[in-house]
Amino acid sequence: FPVTINIDEFMNSEKPYTNVGLTLNELAGMLKITPHLLSKVINEAYQKNFFDFINSYRIEEFKIRFEDPRNRQFTMLAIAFDVGFNSKTAFNRAFKKMTSQSPREYFFDSRVEE
Repeated sequence: FPVTINIDEFMNSEKPYTNVGLTLNELAGMLKITPHLLSKVINEAYQKNFFDFINSYRIEEFKIRFEDPRNRQFTMLAIAFDVGFNSKTAFNRAFKKMTSQSPREYFFDSRVEE
């Protein structure tokens, strides 16, 4: 799937996942491909559905922003909203699905061991 390279580049440079209401159709339009092709690529090349695909980018962006000392004044929830999550529940569920830990376990338990 040569398309995956373009998708990764686009996702990393444009960060469309920070749009809370991002849809498959909108993302396909931005990438100038059909929603059907985008869905097929995400399912087959990334082994994810659309929402898990988008949330994986949101979680990675969250980790980067949360670890950035310039963001110390922001709460986890503020950063979660900033990267595109629309609720605390959605954020916690997605984070746990991607990392097998809650955000607190992931960030604070790992620091205790250092």
